[in-house]
Amino acid sequence: MRNKNLRILNYTIAAAVLLVVACLYHRLPDQIPTNWNMDGIAAYSSRKTIWLISGMLPLFAVLFDVMPHMDPRQGNYQKFGRFYDGFCVGMQLFLAIVTGIVLRESFFPGRLHISRIIFLLLSVMFLLIGNYMPKIQSNFYMGIKTPWTLSSDEVWRKTHRLGGKLYVGCGILTMLSALLLPDRFTGIILMVLVLGSSIIVTFASWLWWRKETQSP
Repeated sequence: MRNKNLRILNYTIAAAVLLVVACLYHRLPDQIPTNWNMDGIAAYSSRKTIWLISGMLPLFAVLFDVMPHMDPRQGNYQKFGRFYDGFCVGMQLFLAIVTGIVLRESFFPGRLHISRIIFLLLSVMFLLIGNYMPKIQSNFYMGIKTPWTLSSDEVWRKTHRLGGKLYVGCGILTMLSALLLPDRFTGIILMVLVLGSSIIVTFASWLWWRKETQSP
């Protein structure tokens, strides 16, 4: 079942971030850092961009709440509703932290190791997704959606169990890399891990579907 308290928290985080941005907006410099390359060098945009960044939270809050009702397999959400709502809150916290980083760097530039922080946040996100993935039931909105997972509940289950393990591995390796290696190497390692995991789960889902459909 869906968790009402987590759904409320989803909107509360979004509202809190917008309130903070509204309070600080007129104190922001005309140009604020909005993204960083692998060497930690910031690119700047108009301070109005902070509304686009923070505006993602209420947009996602609504999408997280509405999209399951538009899914042809919406009944399956009741089977993993608590985990789904927990994942939504986790994503909102991730976006809130990103907004906070932009605000802090706008007022106190260069005091944070942004690239490392982002990589660590991504590693935590992969760990979160990896732990939730095996609990996701078949749907058209979230998860590993290939023609083969969507055509078979058993292929969906096997693929998401494998995907969960791979994403947890991505999270652990990315975290270790971020702590021990230069940022540029961490970026390359992350891209290889994500691409490799995507190829593996896609190919595995096809193999399991092929085996299932060819079984007598």
